[in-house]
Amino acid sequence: MTIKKRSAFFAVTAAVLVTAAFFILRPPQNNEIAADQNGDKDPFAFVRSMEGTLPDGQVQQTDADTLIVDNALRRLFDYYLAAIGEKSLNEIRTEIEKELDGKLSKNAAIQAKNLLGRYLDYKRELAEIEKKPLPSSGAQEQNPATAAIKARLTIMQQTRQRYFSEKENQAFFAFDDAYDSDAIARLEISDDKRLNEAQKQQRLQALDAAMPAGLRAEKEAPYQVLRLEENVAKMRAQGASDDQIYRMRAAATTPEAAARLADLDREDAQWKTRIANYLTQRSRVLSDTANRSTAEQIAALQQIRNQMFDANEQKRLAAYE
Repeated sequence: MTIKKRSAFFAVTAAVLVTAAFFILRPPQNNEIAADQNGDKDPFAFVRSMEGTLPDGQVQQTDADTLIVDNALRRLFDYYLAAIGEKSLNEIRTEIEKELDGKLSKNAAIQAKNLLGRYLDYKRELAEIEKKPLPSSGAQEQNPATAAIKARLTIMQQTRQRYFSEKENQAFFAFDDAYDSDAIARLEISDDKRLNEAQKQQRLQALDAAMPAGLRAEKEAPYQVLRLEENVAKMRAQGASDDQIYRMRAAATTPEAAARLADLDREDAQWKTRIANYLTQRSRVLSDTANRSTAEQIAALQQIRNQMFDANEQKRLAAYE
């Protein structure tokens, strides 16, 4: 394997490990908790891609049969809407309404269905808006990319006002708006040519100080994973055992997350071994120019791939060859 290919090999596997670790360490989502409680994969999944999950989010009502509107309800809608492409919108809407009828009183279900209808109308209008060019901000000094992001957020917020009350807007979109507004503010500071580096850092620090705790946790989660895996790499370089790695991870996260990460380590090591064996056999085939034509080499390589990897795994091989 060349130095370039070897670097790509480790870059790809490291990226996979960190990405998987992020999802292992993040707080479990409602659909994952439900799936764990039920054990095996749900045989009645709405679509094939949802096998092994149950609806994310939840529906709640007050003792007076009034719907509680919160972000969890929106997540329930989005869970089913992710099936677009596998089911029609009418089929998805029917499935959501069935879920609402099964978990809410008649009065609360009517309110939820009304909100669902407006949410779908809002999504349709957003899709139409995306087809049109964004209006110019008129601010020549502003980065066009930042201006486009800001304009898109403004249009989304204005569109919501036609479909949702202020209370519904806050319940459904407050966190998203806070996240997006913080990102735009940081981009604007970075783009501002009137500020020197020290002034930019000062303003960024002010944003950090004003950031709500929930938003801070969401933004820091990927970096916590990276720092954790950097510590793991340093410990391995110093000769740490698997047990020492497990105890460090368990102290930083939870014993359950540490165990899942240990499983991921084993899977990653097995994958690297399989790739190394494949590359060795591949090199032998490609170097055998005296006894094999190009067509025979291609056929032999495909036979090796079929023996060592399934169809989905073969799609990943190009990154290592």
